[in-house]
Parts: sequence; C-alpha cells; structure tokens
Amino acid sequence: MLVCGFVDRLKSRNAGAGKRGKKAAKDPNKPKRPASAFFVFMEEFRKQYKEEHPDNKSVSVVGKAGGEKWKSMSEAEKALYVEKAEKRKNEYNRKMQAYNLKLAGGTNDNESNKSKSEVNDDDEEDGSGEVGSNSILKLDLNKTYWILICSFVLTCRRTKMKSKCA
Repeated sequence: MLVCGFVDRLKSRNAGAGKRGKKAAKDPNKPKRPASAFFVFMEEFRKQYKEEHPDNKSVSVVGKAGGEKWKSMSEAEKALYVEKAEKRKNEYNRKMQAYNLKLAGGTNDNESNKSKSEVNDDDEEDGSGEVGSNSILKLDLNKTYWILICSFVLTCRRTKMKSKCA
C-alpha cells in the first residue's frame, strides 16, 4: 500500500517531464550585452596571436593562451581593457534605456537630437555622479504602470472566461 502511493507520486511528478514550454522569441532590435574586460582583451589578443601563429586553427589553444596571459597581467595592464569595457557598458545602458522607452511607448521618434541631448545634460547636472538617474526613475515608473495595466487586463479576461465557463 505504501509502495503504491510512492509510485503514484513518482508518476505524477514525471507526467509533465517531457513537456517543456517554448522559449520566448528574442527581439532582434534589443541591444547586445557589452563584452567584459577579458573579452575586450581577447579581441585584440586573437588578432595578435593569429599574426604570430598563422598555421594554428585550434580555438581552444588561442583561448588557453589568452587566459594564461590575462592571468599574468598586472592590474595596471588590465586597466586599459577595463576602461574600454566600461565605455561599452555605458553605451549599452544608454541603448537599453532608449530601447525600453521605445517598448513602453514613452518616446516620440520625431524628437530632435537637440532636445534629447538637453535632457541628458539635465540628468548629468544633478551632482549625484550617476548619469541618467532621472531617466531610469521615469523608466521604472513607466514599467510599473505598464505592468499594472497588463495585469488588470488579464484579470478582467480571466473573470470573463470564468463567468462564461461556469
């Protein structure tokens, strides 16, 4: 009796194991994440390594050699790549803010570049050292508002469906 209950529980757990949900489609317009300092270093290292070893076709050998060189570098030598990675990260953050605003419908494409730069200048002058902190706050409020609207619509749809089904 006890064994049957155990077997039944196992069967019920594994009943949906073969069924997986499909992943959401990726938006091709979404900005790509920036490379870390190590990958910025590897971009240059691959070119240099290829020039020194033109007959090498192995990707793993290049990766291992790059990893060893990165580990042996001092913090001062790595600082150049860290700085480049930070620039890429800042650029990515600006692109993501624009992308999220576009998704939320918060911007007009007809705005002039001058007005956009004036808004960015206002954000930088707040003295907090954070670039665009006001824009991020507005973006979070827009997201919250959008989420509330979507959840309300879904709740309304569910209640209508229940009343029709009941």
